[in-house]
Amino acid sequence: MKLLLLTDKRLDVLPALDLLPYSVEVSPRLDGTEAIRDPHVAVVLVDASGHLNQARATCRAIRANGLSAPLIALLREAELAAVAADWSIDDFVLTTAGPAEVAARLTMAVKRRALEAPTGNESITVGDLTIDPHSYTARLRGEPLALTYKEFELLRFLAQQPGRVFSRDQLLRDVWGYDYFGGTRTVDVHVRRLRAKLGPRCERMIGTVRQVGYKFAAPTADTGAAGARSVDEDSWDTRIRVLLG
Repeated sequence: MKLLLLTDKRLDVLPALDLLPYSVEVSPRLDGTEAIRDPHVAVVLVDASGHLNQARATCRAIRANGLSAPLIALLREAELAAVAADWSIDDFVLTTAGPAEVAARLTMAVKRRALEAPTGNESITVGDLTIDPHSYTARLRGEPLALTYKEFELLRFLAQQPGRVFSRDQLLRDVWGYDYFGGTRTVDVHVRRLRAKLGPRCERMIGTVRQVGYKFAAPTADTGAAGARSVDEDSWDTRIRVLLG
């Protein structure tokens, strides 16, 4: 397995690599967006120890440039609190981790990424909405949507299986992952933000199934001005509660 280690100066940032049978290529972090073009790289490791802000920017830039391989940050234990979903990484490894743990995490990351990879190489297009899983971008009527990483992942996950209803717990498990400690309220917040960014004409693509969860609803052929003016049922519930006091 070939690894790409992006680090500015600490070539021994992860000593366990010297004890594992991997081919490791080392490049400066600033060259990361060029280095990831190597199709033989199985995992990209970003040295985040000691320079969290720069490492976060590097990870986000690499992911935005269409990296399909797992992206893993190398961190010190004291730095774990700074890592969040907006880093766009698949996992993290402590710089003090032993060979067995490093090997297990790398193997799991590669297998997990293979299972999560889109079944096709083409973008997902539904009506005026286009989702490109390789560049992590979504466009509505040709205009890019300013989505966060998790908003994009949620939209893509639902759009890949239109009509299927997912509970909030299912979405937390499949989009946020098993190790996420937040509650189901997180899903509601992200759905609300997604609808706001899709706008009045397309917000109903994210449908609510009462007491169950959410689904992706493709627009019908007769959706026109009337559909554009329709109000989501959650909005009606809010108005009714206000009127009834």
